Amino acid sequence: MNMIYMLIGFSILLALLFLLAFFWASKSGQHDDLFTPGIRILFEEEDHQETSNEEKSDEDHLGR
Repeated sequence: MNMIYMLIGFSILLALLFLLAFFWASKSGQHDDLFTPGIRILFEEEDHQETSNEEKSDEDHLGR
């Protein structure tokens, strides 16, 4: 029975930590711009250059 009380205490503590992390993310502006991420995929990047004849190295594929 003592183990159940300990697990309940730990789960409440973990839930409070997640709640604090959510409030911290909201306060720091994590959820301010909801429109841009949804339409970002619709636009091509301007600085992306295609090389059709050139063979790409591994570094090009990793996005570095």
